[in-house]
Amino acid sequence: MLGQVLGTSYEVLTSIQSGEEMTRIAKGKQKGELWDRVKLQNGMVGFVFREYVEKVPDKEVENIELSIDRTTINKGEKIKLNIKIEPEDAEKDDIEYSSENEDVAKVGSDGYILGVKTGKTKIYAKAKNGVSDFIEINVVTPVTDIILISDTYIIQEGEKIDITPIIVPEDADNKEITYLSENNEIADVSEKGIVTGNKIGNTNIKISSADISKTIKINVIRKLEDDEIVFDQTLNIEGNSISGLENKNNTVDKMLNKIKTNYIVEIYNKNDEKIQGNSLVGTGSKIKIFDGHDLIMQYDVILYGDANGDGKINSIDLLVLQRHILEIEKLDNIYVKAGNVRKNNKNPSSVDCLLIQRHILGIQNIEQ
Repeated sequence: MLGQVLGTSYEVLTSIQSGEEMTRIAKGKQKGELWDRVKLQNGMVGFVFREYVEKVPDKEVENIELSIDRTTINKGEKIKLNIKIEPEDAEKDDIEYSSENEDVAKVGSDGYILGVKTGKTKIYAKAKNGVSDFIEINVVTPVTDIILISDTYIIQEGEKIDITPIIVPEDADNKEITYLSENNEIADVSEKGIVTGNKIGNTNIKISSADISKTIKINVIRKLEDDEIVFDQTLNIEGNSISGLENKNNTVDKMLNKIKTNYIVEIYNKNDEKIQGNSLVGTGSKIKIFDGHDLIMQYDVILYGDANGDGKINSIDLLVLQRHILEIEKLDNIYVKAGNVRKNNKNPSSVDCLLIQRHILGIQNIEQ
């Protein structure tokens, strides 16, 4: 008899014979005595004096075979590497993982692969005795968002507007966009995202990439005469967007004085609440023009640098934009455009934050 397996109360659970194999679960020490917690081949678990057991030499790895559910993964995605070792009872703790190019993909000690950036690399698994295998990984960067400046447009018969969205991320591998109108008789759309109002009515435009799609509503109204709605020349009218505001103190009264029309003009804030008098007009505010009770035209206001829509450009906008860039709390629609103070139709970056900061400090004003 080689020894006895005991319970926690030192009760003898069973006897073990010379040469009998068991699995060590944990090492322990009590009152100067060295104990091993072990599991027998029949499943019984107990304790045995360490002086009664001898460690069996680890079996060497003779072969490694790697596999993975798919060899193409997305940037930022984690996927488990499957490993088969022969013999099965060889020491698995001896396996080391590595990536040929960690700029493309990294692999942890747990065998999980993380896609870092677009490219190809090899992932290796190697035993201490040199036995190894590898698998090639292709990392791609998909389109994660199509940012629309607006999801609804009101355009006149014969009018053309540009609905080109912002594609995120900027380094996506395939940024090709397709456009499709549900009713070309009402409005058609070109390959470059230019919508033409053909006939009074409503239709939808679907914008799609290989990874994601979104829909824009189009309302085509009658052609307005040039003198029906006249805007001050300081304002920039682009489709349904109005920019060119002053950098501060854009009140409702000031804005109304810049619009000449016989129709009813009302201004609403970003929460679609009607505002009047000295209330500030900012990004996301809407200028609505009514013929009686009928809405005939609507414009979305853009104040570049005002990323939160309160009509001011200050440190709050800087914080909001930083949170968007860090993907803590993402902006959408027109607020993304307002944060892109460089006006290059890209997702805002640290450069835009710097420009807002310079504006706040009075170093360089943002051009509206």
